[in-house]
Amino acid sequence: MNNSIKLIGYYGSDETHACSAWTSTTREITDEKKNRVPQLLKMLAEDGHHTPFEKSSLHFLVTSDIASHIHLLKHRIGVSINAESARYKELKEDNFYIPEDWSPYWVNKLKQYTEEGLKLYHECIESLVNDLKFDRKRAKESARYFRTYNTQIDCDVLFNWRSFYHFLNLRNKPDAQKEIKEIAAEMLKLVKNIESNPFKHTIEAFQV
Repeated sequence: MNNSIKLIGYYGSDETHACSAWTSTTREITDEKKNRVPQLLKMLAEDGHHTPFEKSSLHFLVTSDIASHIHLLKHRIGVSINAESARYKELKEDNFYIPEDWSPYWVNKLKQYTEEGLKLYHECIESLVNDLKFDRKRAKESARYFRTYNTQIDCDVLFNWRSFYHFLNLRNKPDAQKEIKEIAAEMLKLVKNIESNPFKHTIEAFQV
């Protein structure tokens, strides 16, 4: 199954960022000040005055392999992440990711390896509970060792714009790991396609 991303909500806009920057003077938005928003945001982005861009939020639901989830977890400043936990529940849906750029030989090998691990994961939980008398919580915790890095889980991810830009700057690059690069690129595409394009000038200011 492919990784997938949904934009489930957002707060803010170019004007939100501009108003934050204008707090020290006046936040009143006039037609004249609206016309100055693109230039202001460009100046803020270029000069490293990024605090006003923390006043918006972008909320995604990501279904990804655990390896890509670990990449997301490395972004902890201005980012909130919750994800499915095999510690608290048995992962009944055995979804897993297979790289699209592998040869058929290695695709088949990884499928076989993953499917065997999933089978052992479920068998191990039942054996630990029924044979060794583990409580089910401990059984689920330890049986996770049979799950592979390509196991897919759902992640709830919230960025402010400043942290989103930092994420894009590291992950939407040619030398980034293919899977996390695809996630970053799809996130940016979803933001660019929000109706009425509320972050148009912010996107242009950061050149992403």
